[in-house]
This record gives sequence, C-alpha cells and structure tokens, in this order.
Amino acid sequence: IAMRTIVFSLTFFLISVSIAGSINDCEDPNFHSLETPESSKLECGPAFKNRCRCFRTCYDGHHQYVVNCTGSGFQDTSPLAHLPNETQVLIFTGNELEELPWNVFGTLDSLPYLRVIDMSNNKIREIRGKAYHHVQHVERLILDFNELSLDPARNHPRVFSNFISLLELHLTDAFEDGPPRNLASTLHDIFVNSNLTQLIKLHLEQNEISEFRDVNVFCDLPNLLDLHLGDNDLNALHFNLSCLHNLRFLDLRRNKFTRILERDLHIMDNLAKHDRNVTVDFSVNPFECSCKLNPFIKWIKKTKVFIRNKANLQCYKGNVSYDFHETKNCAPKLLVSTRRGTTVVLCFLSMVLIALVCALVYLQRTMLQKKIEPVLDSVSKRVRYTSIANGDTREDV
Repeated sequence: IAMRTIVFSLTFFLISVSIAGSINDCEDPNFHSLETPESSKLECGPAFKNRCRCFRTCYDGHHQYVVNCTGSGFQDTSPLAHLPNETQVLIFTGNELEELPWNVFGTLDSLPYLRVIDMSNNKIREIRGKAYHHVQHVERLILDFNELSLDPARNHPRVFSNFISLLELHLTDAFEDGPPRNLASTLHDIFVNSNLTQLIKLHLEQNEISEFRDVNVFCDLPNLLDLHLGDNDLNALHFNLSCLHNLRFLDLRRNKFTRILERDLHIMDNLAKHDRNVTVDFSVNPFECSCKLNPFIKWIKKTKVFIRNKANLQCYKGNVSYDFHETKNCAPKLLVSTRRGTTVVLCFLSMVLIALVCALVYLQRTMLQKKIEPVLDSVSKRVRYTSIANGDTREDV
C-alpha cells in the first residue's frame, strides 16, 4: 500500500508540473485570454487613469501577468504604488519622469511575483537612493535610453542595493553625455556599493565609454556571464577580466580598436583556460591594416577563445576596407625593441651626463669664479670705454 501511495503521489506531482508548464507555455493552444483592451484598462484600477493595460499575456516565452504603461503620458511614478499584487512584469516606458522618488512601489511589501521592471526611455535623470524598495525578487531591470546624471551631487551609489536577486541589468545609453571619467567614476561607485553578486548579464552599450577609473570595476560582479560593451569608444581592455571566473561572452563590437595589444591577447587566453567556453566579438572595429595587427591575426588562428564573426573581420587602409591579412616585410620585433631600448638608454645617459656636469660646476664653483671674474671685469671696462668714446663723438658733432 505504501508503494502504491508513493507511485500515485509521484504521478500526481508529474501531472501537476506538466499542467503548470502548459499554462505558462506561449504555444499552448488551449490558452485563451478573456481580456479585452477595455477590461484590461479597468483591471489596473483607478490610480492608472485608464492609461495602462493589466492582463495575462505572452512575455519572454511564458504567459505572465503584465502591467503595460508604454507611452502613457505619466510625469511621475505615483500609480506604481498601486500595482496589482499579482504583477510579474512591469513595462513603464516612454514617459517623462526625470526623477524617481523614494519608495516607487509604495511602503508595503506587496509584490511577491514581480520579476521584470522595464523603465526605459523615460528621460530619468536621478534615481533616489531609496527609490527601489520591495524589489527583492526582481531578476531583470531595464533602464535603457534615459539621461541618468553624472553629477556627483545627484549620484546615489547604492541605488541598486535592494535588487538582491537581480540577474540582468540593462543600461544601454542610460547616462547623460559627459566626460568619460565622470561616467567611469559613476559606474565604479554603483558596482562597488550595490552588492550585485547574483548578476549574470550586464548591458552598457552606447555610453561613449573610453576608460574606467578602476581596472577592477567589474570585479564586484563575481557571477557575471555576459558583458556587453558594444558601441563605445574603447581601444584596449582598460579593465580586469581575470576576476570574472564565469565570464562566457564579451561584446566589444563597434568600438575604437585599431589593433589588439599583446597584453590583452594574454588576458583573453587566460579566460579560456581549464576548458572554459569564452566568446569575444570584435566586429565592426576600425582595425588598421599594418604590422601592428599581425599578432592579433596570428592569435585568432591558434587561440581557444571563440571569435564570433571572425570571417567577417575587416581592416582599413585609409577609407578602403580589406579582409584580415598579415602584413609582410615587417621589421622584426627584436629590432624594434632594440631601437626602443637604445633610445631609452641614450636619454638616460644624457640625463646622467647633464647631472655630472652640473655637479662638477657646483664643486668647482670657487675656482671657476676666480677665473671668470677677471674676464668679466675686462669686458665691463671695455664696454664703459666704448660708451665714453661714443659720447665724445656725439658732442663733437
């Protein structure tokens, strides 16, 4: 009897799981929503002023309860304090918010199912430090195409600290235009102070990033899998990758790479050690067809790193593009290094020689003074005599 009970329980469990899976599956032919555009607006409640839709729909491959306020004309976040309890996905885009105040989602912990927040394209300039409360279950935050301030006075480095379950952070073109150093500083403060230890995907495309203040800027994201840095101004790997032990994809498309430094090649090779699958994308960078590109071309042929779209890589001579190829008749690297070394040695010896001459003059200053003073006196007397003679000549005239 006990065995029959166990078998029956397992069968019932598997059937329940199957039914639950089919309910969330967008391809389920038995799913039919009874919602209409009018009823879905009423579903949201009076706080949303009939501008949004609250309904169960297909999102990200599953049927989920979505609150959609796209282009709804809101200038503040007050409706969000009244989200339906069953909300799983919030789409609040295309509005004019400028600032997110404290407790955007109210003071009560009433959103146990909320997993996705999309607040892109809202012209947000400032997010207060306590804006996001009650978001401990959120796994994806999208803040693309906003105007987040780089002003230190409006910077709240712990702004994402309550997202303890966050897996994806989207910050594509999320910041105002400003000096690269200011952006680097802002990103550094956010990652260091927000405790995003569960994050696996980070999108930072289209932010005009050319450098990072701290080379370890991403080291506070230990579980990061995918790092998207496309459409920026990077010309080298100005950041530490060795601390990202789980990294599987690095997006460097459409940056400013003209060549790849050998130091960076070694860094990427180290990522692929221990049979790790690592993919890097260098597509659409302005590589220069020159001897400096040869190490990268040779590296591509032997590395364990998977180079996405490597067959389409191009280099440029002027405005003309060519397929990747090794440049011939290059000066041996040893000769180049020797020339550089010789230049450095000559500069050093010149400085030493100047220092020795100065020291010698200082030590022999007394003797030199005795020898130089008579000469200076003689020159001075001649100048005086010449001046007197010229004066007499003018008087005769």
